[in-house]
Amino acid sequence: MRRSYSDEAIVLARRNFSEADRILSVFSKGHGRITLIAKGVRRPSSRKRGHIEVFNRIKFQAEKGRGMGMMTEAEIIDSFESIRKDLKRVALAYYFMEVIGRTIHEEEKNIELYDLLLKYLENLKEEKKLYSLRKNFVYQVLTIQGFWPKGKPLASPDTKLEEVIERQLGSARVGKKLVI
Repeated sequence: MRRSYSDEAIVLARRNFSEADRILSVFSKGHGRITLIAKGVRRPSSRKRGHIEVFNRIKFQAEKGRGMGMMTEAEIIDSFESIRKDLKRVALAYYFMEVIGRTIHEEEKNIELYDLLLKYLENLKEEKKLYSLRKNFVYQVLTIQGFWPKGKPLASPDTKLEEVIERQLGSARVGKKLVI
């Protein structure tokens, strides 16, 4: 069995762990949503430090472990720098990450959903109508994952999403205030 692998991913979330490590949730093209530990990444001398920020598109290498996998290398493909310069766009990008993170299970592969997320991050660079972009994203996520029939109108995508994940999204509050 091959223990190491490489893939392309979008960083969904991160949290600090122990003194110098970080736990990452990434949505990869070939392996789905996976949780990885990045050892020593919080040290000032770490080469991976800037590469693993939330909603960065990265190319990474990892090793499978008994529990959580370990990220060994990371390289930025796209940091979506233009999004990071606008608070409303950043709020919406975080919202996209949370929607994906809450609706897909660990190690569930879905290339169509990965491509959709990437497309919406690219659209977020230029799109002026952020509210409609947000609603369309939720609608498409719900239809791709089979929670809503394709082609059938959905009056309130946010309400349906909360029903599906059985909780309110933390980033939704901020996003609604900024992206109306």
